Amino acid sequence: MATKGHGLDMVGMGLGLGLDLGTRPSLAIRPRGSPELLLQAELIFRGDKTNEGVLIRAAGLPWLAIVEELGRDPNFLFRFVQEPRKFEEFIAACYEKAGFDEVTLTPQKGDKGRDVIAVKRGHGSIRILEQTKAYKPGHRVTHDDVRGMLGALMIDDGASKGIITTTSEFQPGILKPSSEFARFMPHRLELKNGPATLDWVNSLAAKR
Repeated sequence: MATKGHGLDMVGMGLGLGLDLGTRPSLAIRPRGSPELLLQAELIFRGDKTNEGVLIRAAGLPWLAIVEELGRDPNFLFRFVQEPRKFEEFIAACYEKAGFDEVTLTPQKGDKGRDVIAVKRGHGSIRILEQTKAYKPGHRVTHDDVRGMLGALMIDDGASKGIITTTSEFQPGILKPSSEFARFMPHRLELKNGPATLDWVNSLAAKR
């Protein structure tokens, strides 16, 4: 069935409704028309609520559609600037695709500096605190933003590591070996700029 009047095929309808139609690698999953349609998709399935937020799992095809669009056009990453909550959802889905056992999307208010919490259980278990920054080019993550992430890390007794993932860049000096943050990186703190975020997403896509 196709809805040509709206420019979407059956898969496009699946994206818009948040349906997980499978992950057949040969399936053409990009809806016809504007790439903005991809950000109308439900990227996650919400599960049980916890005292920190809601447990999620990735909606396979919508997530994969965005990954493939980023492969075609890396600047699509900046589309999230208009949809920062979608960026949080996309990154949360990435953690689930990366094999984390439990991924929590925190509330938009009162998140204590954490947008996503990702946990791997068992031997060598880890708990990641993630903060996302959907910024336009030229809007840089500040020193105070990074200090805030360290603060969130310090008050979370079970946290292994804090990560800031941005579509843009960090202010000059933050990533230098002489930075005040250097002693925390990479084991307690990780800072992903736009290119590093794309590399991570592409590495996840390569594993599917």
